[in-house]
Amino acid sequence: MLVTMTREPERVERAPASLEDLLTAVAAGDRAAFAELYDRTAPRVLGLIKRLLIDHSQSEEVAQEVFLEIWQTAARYQPNKGAAVTWMLTMAHRRAVDRVRSSQSSRDRDVRIGIRDFEPGFDQVSESVEVSVEHERVSKALGRLTELQRQAVKLAYYGGLSHSEIAAKLSIPIGTVKTRLRDGMIRLRDELGVVP
Repeated sequence: MLVTMTREPERVERAPASLEDLLTAVAAGDRAAFAELYDRTAPRVLGLIKRLLIDHSQSEEVAQEVFLEIWQTAARYQPNKGAAVTWMLTMAHRRAVDRVRSSQSSRDRDVRIGIRDFEPGFDQVSESVEVSVEHERVSKALGRLTELQRQAVKLAYYGGLSHSEIAAKLSIPIGTVKTRLRDGMIRLRDELGVVP
């Protein structure tokens, strides 16, 4: 009896390619390398994006954009500047942050537009008439002050001068300025019918 031994072909266990090698192959347009790169890194990329965006559908959309960018820019990866996974996750982080900012900006804009749309209409003619009438009332009330009171009030409230500046301009003591202002304001209050 003759026994022949046949040998089974040896299985050669190939070490999986490094991510750096896969990126190099992707840069050359190797679709199989891209598929393997995707299979090995997609969970980490999507996980990072989900932590930032929370919304699952937006996270998947951004992950898709990231892998498209990886396919298009793999040639820019420089192994001497960092690990491939770091390069990819940085890209994913940047894209996710951009999406968060864009969403926030969009929400802010919608809120501003919504607030503007719900603001009551502003009647400029009515406002203009009210201001004009009020201005006329104040002018008439100022006309009823003594000349000295009117000067002090106008310099203080229309000219924006301090008590000491009014005193210097009118060549009178500060105490006199304060008295004229106080008396003038009391008289204006009475003329305008303002309740103290």
